[in-house]
Amino acid sequence: MGLVLAAIGKPVWAQAIVAKIPGIADVVSFAVGLQHPWGLAFLPDGRALVTERPGRLRLIGRDGKLSDPLTGVPDVVARGQGGLLDVAIDPNFAENRFVYLSFSEGGPGGAGTAVFRGALGPRGLEEGRVIFRQVPKVNGTGHFGSRLVFGRDGTLFVTLGDRYAYRDSAQDVTTHLGKIVRIRRDGTPPSDNPFLTRSDAKPEIWSYGHRNVQGAALHPLTGQLWTVEHGAQGGDELNHSQPGKNYGWPVITYGVDYSGAKIGIGTKAPGMEQPVHYWVPSIAPSGLLFYTGSAYPGWKDALFTGSLKFGALVRLTLNGDAVTQEERLLQDLGERIRDVRQGPDGLIYLLTDSPEGRVLRLNPVKKP
Repeated sequence: MGLVLAAIGKPVWAQAIVAKIPGIADVVSFAVGLQHPWGLAFLPDGRALVTERPGRLRLIGRDGKLSDPLTGVPDVVARGQGGLLDVAIDPNFAENRFVYLSFSEGGPGGAGTAVFRGALGPRGLEEGRVIFRQVPKVNGTGHFGSRLVFGRDGTLFVTLGDRYAYRDSAQDVTTHLGKIVRIRRDGTPPSDNPFLTRSDAKPEIWSYGHRNVQGAALHPLTGQLWTVEHGAQGGDELNHSQPGKNYGWPVITYGVDYSGAKIGIGTKAPGMEQPVHYWVPSIAPSGLLFYTGSAYPGWKDALFTGSLKFGALVRLTLNGDAVTQEERLLQDLGERIRDVRQGPDGLIYLLTDSPEGRVLRLNPVKKP
């Protein structure tokens, strides 16, 4: 049985052109009426699920209409950067109907990023349970992460922030703070995780030394996980996260503290990975997409991320693992771009992070 699209009074959807990328695309307002949308995931039938940071999950119809909030969503700590965050669809969704949500969960000690799994039913998520919890829970409202990406082997990558005031914990493998973890779909660690056999480390850890990863995607050819994370004042990074590797935060960084003070020991250190690309000043990247379609001339195989700081869509041209060109699009949009996704129609969709957020779609310019 499909989900019921509830009537919401006057229409909350439109497809008016709001911006243009000359010669490439018209940017249209596809779905509106969202409060701080954070994550977007497409269902096999072309509809999509979208999260709102205050704690709501909605269904978007193929025509852009929004459902009422779905039931069965976990309680979230919706303060600061916390709330309902990313959403992902199980690789075997057609058989099990599983949907995964990352969110900030309250509890003893404060809050932490958690992952919830439920089966999508007629009106929401059913038989839901938390399959992973970041340890420890700490005070504060910043740096929860958190993106969800399925690997080709069916394991789930979860990006976890350092929770801001606890940045030194990013180097401590006895905690989940400032880490990327890799779990099975039931939350248990896979047998080939790099720290599984160490008694002094969390077995779910995949890589460490991260600050606040808010974009993640698989390379379409290699299947390797790539991520973007926020630096402090400068030092945002693009990385391809590899098992057991240390990405340096806060020992090495290309940024400085918001006060202007130096962080760590510099930009390089033995045993710590260098970013594929970094930004000074910061762009505050969020969302990550390897574009594999052919709808836009010259964009196939490009890498895209959103910019919260500049309200831009950033296009990176790659040669292997090297970034050879950067282009910033839609800087006149005036909205923070929180997520970047490719739909089953081969088009690019963006989420704008604001109290009146929306889903934008890039419609290819028709050739004369």
